[in-house]
Amino acid sequence: MPEFLKPFINGEYVQSQTEIYNDAYNPSTGEVIAKVPCCTKEEVAGAIAAAKKVFPAWRDTPVMKRVQVLYKLRDLIDKHMEELTYLVAQENGKVWEEALGDVLKAKEGTEQAIAAPNLMMGESLMETSRGYDSVLYREPLGVFAGIAPFNFPAMIPMGWMAPICIACGNTMVLKAASPTPRTALRMAALYKEAGLPDGVLNVVTCSRNEVDAILTHPDVKGITFVGSTEVGLHIYSTAAKAGKRVQALCEAKNHALVLEDAPIARTAAGIVNAAFGCAGERCMALPVVVAQESIADELVAAIVEQAKQRKIGPAYEKSSQLGPVYSAAHKEYVIGRIEAGIQEGAKLVLDGRDCVVPGYENGFYVGPTIFDNVKPGMDVGESEIFGPVLCVKRVKDFEEGLALMNANEFANGSVIFTQNGWYAREFARRTDGGMVGINVGIPVPVGMFPFAGHKRSFFGDAHCLGKDAYRFYTETKVVTTTWFDEEEGKKKATSTWDGTI
Repeated sequence: MPEFLKPFINGEYVQSQTEIYNDAYNPSTGEVIAKVPCCTKEEVAGAIAAAKKVFPAWRDTPVMKRVQVLYKLRDLIDKHMEELTYLVAQENGKVWEEALGDVLKAKEGTEQAIAAPNLMMGESLMETSRGYDSVLYREPLGVFAGIAPFNFPAMIPMGWMAPICIACGNTMVLKAASPTPRTALRMAALYKEAGLPDGVLNVVTCSRNEVDAILTHPDVKGITFVGSTEVGLHIYSTAAKAGKRVQALCEAKNHALVLEDAPIARTAAGIVNAAFGCAGERCMALPVVVAQESIADELVAAIVEQAKQRKIGPAYEKSSQLGPVYSAAHKEYVIGRIEAGIQEGAKLVLDGRDCVVPGYENGFYVGPTIFDNVKPGMDVGESEIFGPVLCVKRVKDFEEGLALMNANEFANGSVIFTQNGWYAREFARRTDGGMVGINVGIPVPVGMFPFAGHKRSFFGDAHCLGKDAYRFYTETKVVTTTWFDEEEGKKKATSTWDGTI
């Protein structure tokens, strides 16, 4: 029987009063495993109210004590690693190693937030004018809202969004993705077990209508979002117009340039992992390879051969190397995009549309799919598919390849495979991608660096993770001070300083 889920508000799971429940599936089997409440506007407002009420006390809790909760949470993540990994695999469709990586990234984000006492520190300068000192402090703002996607149920809500927000002294209302909410709801209970006061972290599930109410709610100070560019633009424009801070991490169409000096077998292995890992459902996936013509035939043959060897199966079987996409509707969408690519004239060299896993015939599987000779302007090679589909474009040299890559409207990540240091340096300097890989197929930075997309892959002023995150979740206060001794007191007290030096 499916589990009827409950939102986590003010430190407890509460029964939603909604009449609308959405189905959450096990993508490996096609079975409904949970009924997800579409929380009412009143319930979402109640979560915001709970976060607002506890904010003054949490803000005034010394940062050293705030991070003690995160130390305990890190240990609880370790303790429940197997359980959390299974949850991610079951509700999202990531194979075991990928689901484990998702949870480990949530742990990494928690560890990064433990550094808050260092990274929240401000600046100071004595004698800004004679007898005057200035100090800059970083302070929390209040209630933040996190709007999480389906594709990383642990890492994004509980590694990117919640830990640093909370460590900085803010409170949060997290909107978990309706297809994959169970991991975030479970981890909310681990936060409480770690000692987080009730109301500091709240997790709800709701529709776009309730999210729109969050975007303009007067008690919400900022929004962090991961998802599509269309929705990200709506969130950015609506919330920014209402005077809120926004960071919106959006779509991608990451490209890798492969030069003729790259080792073919090793490069192909990196491409296959980057293109088909997580069934292509990650914003740092590698859906396009730009191959130098002199080695393109050999490279495509190696990629096809290695992709054929991927073992497709249910996510939670540890031998599986490629799991399902997350929903039946998305499977049909991906297949539709493959068929559109064929109509555009791209050459289909590996077809994953008819993928069936024995014993799991109702699962949402799409096999590795590869197009060759994808031309500029073909939509299959320009817009995000978010599935296990790889496009190969051919170019004559480095300059043509770099120009082709930079012509794309998205700029999350970009990669070059080469043994030539000069080309690698030129690529790093001139590519539009915010996260750059040199012989690294998935250049996702570790948590002390920002997740730095550009162009239509990101809207906002401060990225998530790294020092950018501490800027996003705090505001600065500058205090200028002067003191005077007893003898000079009268003279100094009657003087005025207009700020000039």
